[in-house]
Amino acid sequence: MAPGRVRVVVTGVGAVSPYGVGARTLFEGLCSVRSTAARITRFDPGRFAVQIACEVPGFDPRDHLPRKLVPQLDPFAQFALVAAEEALDQAGLLAPPEDPAAHPLRLPLVDGVDPARVGTVVASSIGGLQEMTDQHARLLGGGPERVRPFLSIAMPLNMGAGQAAIRHGLRGPSFSVVSACASSADAIGTGMDLIRAGRADIVLAGGAEAAVNPLSTAGFGAAGALSRRNDDPARASRPFDVDRDGFVNGEGAGLLVLERAEHAAARGAPVLAELAGYGGTNDAHHTTRPSPDGRGAAEALRLALRDAEAEPADIDHVNAHGTSTPINDAAEARAIRAVFGAHADHVAVTSTKSAIGHTLGAAGGVEAVATVLAMGAGVVPPSLNLERQDPACDIDVVAPAPRRTRLLAACSNSFGFGGHNAVLVLRAAGA
Repeated sequence: MAPGRVRVVVTGVGAVSPYGVGARTLFEGLCSVRSTAARITRFDPGRFAVQIACEVPGFDPRDHLPRKLVPQLDPFAQFALVAAEEALDQAGLLAPPEDPAAHPLRLPLVDGVDPARVGTVVASSIGGLQEMTDQHARLLGGGPERVRPFLSIAMPLNMGAGQAAIRHGLRGPSFSVVSACASSADAIGTGMDLIRAGRADIVLAGGAEAAVNPLSTAGFGAAGALSRRNDDPARASRPFDVDRDGFVNGEGAGLLVLERAEHAAARGAPVLAELAGYGGTNDAHHTTRPSPDGRGAAEALRLALRDAEAEPADIDHVNAHGTSTPINDAAEARAIRAVFGAHADHVAVTSTKSAIGHTLGAAGGVEAVATVLAMGAGVVPPSLNLERQDPACDIDVVAPAPRRTRLLAACSNSFGFGGHNAVLVLRAAGA
């Protein structure tokens, strides 16, 4: 590492996923080789061409958050706050509540941590879509007086970050990042940059999304982006398979506590991993399709490796963007092959979207959490439904079962509509 360079470590993770609440629940679900895709229950999908999604099961925000707070929050922000509390608690940053069985409105930081040096960068690509569509229906059905006053604070994209900051008293830099499905990977990279620049000692970073909604389902379906295997949802998402036909919509949140390494050591915080590098580019090619040769993704990989002062041969694992769309998977595979060369045969690649769907703006956060836990366990979860690997995807995809292997360093890839590419490089604790 270059002299004087600031090291950034991960001291906590939190998640809400289609397996349920909790980061450990997410990782154990991914290793269980069980798809979460099923017929949509959030609304009646009978008239829709796409009728399947990966929903967070049985989620009642009142089981996790103060009842007074819940009406102020769109589901995406509810997911964000639940994941935030888990991540901050694991990092040892939250003062214990007086009544552990209650859900107090405020959960402040422990003594000794300067709240003005703790930032929040929580992304979303769609934000309060449920609140927006619900209140639009009320407007059409009953007039302007029927619209909830909470619309103005439940709808904005920044409210994952804003509400987490308010609840925990985090007074450092606080904002959202929007780059479609690369949003939360960019948020995590931005959080690292804030710490390296000396603007914060700790940043809560990642993303949240709740887009299993009639409007988004109709829109993505009309664009041809979603799988239409309504009769066999568990086998619908099939990244890198020759018969892939689109992604399955998902929802949830994934947040990391990033911390200056010296700050974490001074307070005796656990270190789960090191966030070593970040690279971002744009294909500048097409609004929805990546450059077929994968050059934008490849350049983001190279930039992230350079930022991490790592060589391609140092990487053991790639958590791929792997959406299960024909062009995207092939372009990503070409990018991996272009960057890693012959070493690509020894890089364990997986797409967690095969099991939990595409969580859109939350994907980079959820997948970064999965990558951190994979390195800690020395286990790569499998890509589901890889029955006939596409020859155009010439990479080592982990399937059909989890793979125990050396995991000292890993990349997590996130790409989005608009040509956005974001790559994170993580190192195992003590690597």
